[in-house]
Amino acid sequence: MISGTMLARLASPRTGGLLGLAAVIALLPLALTNTYFYDIAVLVGLNAIVCIGLNLLIGYAGQISLGHAGFFGLGAYGSAILASRYGWPPLAAMLATTVAVAALAFVVGRPILRLKGHYLAMATLGLGIIIYMVIATEDKYTGGPDGIAVVPFSIGGFVLQGERVWYWVVGALLLLAAWLALNLIESPAGRALRALHSSEVGAEVVGINAAEHKLMVFVISAVFACVAGSLGAHYSGFITPGKAAFLHSIELVTMVVFGGMASTFGAVVGAAVLTTLPQLLAAFEDYEMMVFGAVMMGTMIFLPRGVVPSLARLLATRRDATADGEGNGV
Repeated sequence: MISGTMLARLASPRTGGLLGLAAVIALLPLALTNTYFYDIAVLVGLNAIVCIGLNLLIGYAGQISLGHAGFFGLGAYGSAILASRYGWPPLAAMLATTVAVAALAFVVGRPILRLKGHYLAMATLGLGIIIYMVIATEDKYTGGPDGIAVVPFSIGGFVLQGERVWYWVVGALLLLAAWLALNLIESPAGRALRALHSSEVGAEVVGINAAEHKLMVFVISAVFACVAGSLGAHYSGFITPGKAAFLHSIELVTMVVFGGMASTFGAVVGAAVLTTLPQLLAAFEDYEMMVFGAVMMGTMIFLPRGVVPSLARLLATRRDATADGEGNGV
């Protein structure tokens, strides 16, 4: 017999949501019939990891970032350069790159996060452009516009090769990212972030250090993007500066908004839909982008809070209406 407490816990986002995500990851290979589908699934997982971190920054803390692809690109190129040009073990290269990106985010985040609104958006856009230009022009290290080859990811004597192996690795890391984000959200720091989003002045009045919490979540979101970038570089075996470009930053923000801000699983859904949708629309050829834009417009019109929060609210409204009807003897 399952108690009410157990049922409530299973229905909670941290437990029930994670179990649902784990079930999807475990069962999805039944529908993946070839390596192409596995490749798309891996890309979905990598984008979802970035979006989970970006959602903490935008959705919960209310701090816009239009340069997050820069951190993704730094993660990719940092691991690629250290592992491919200097012979570092890939795991050590990824860890060193992550520490360096976290330090960079900490240093630049202090002055940038003093800004608000469109000033903050412009500052993060400038940061992303600087990172992109450095990657694109320092061809001695990065290969410039032509890109750079990346060695396979290996731990000890085990080499991660093949889409199916990478699917399980990325799936496990996606679960870890969602678990970390949900635990942060439900912690005192997470409640402070939500307070900042509602009113920064009000949060400071009750004793919340706004600057420290904004900087903390900025660094965390940069680390998520960096790790995903490092993994993506080793998975693809070749990277170009496009991974750090402004358009990629816009794509990441769009995924967060589309899935639903302040929703961890909304970020995952947004990444899944907007990564796979262009592949599904390829049959429209010249009209692909028009159909894509129409889908985006329709979703935002009819689901203005994003896919997951809007559907959750709709289901809750219908459930309440059904309960009221039963209570009134209807």
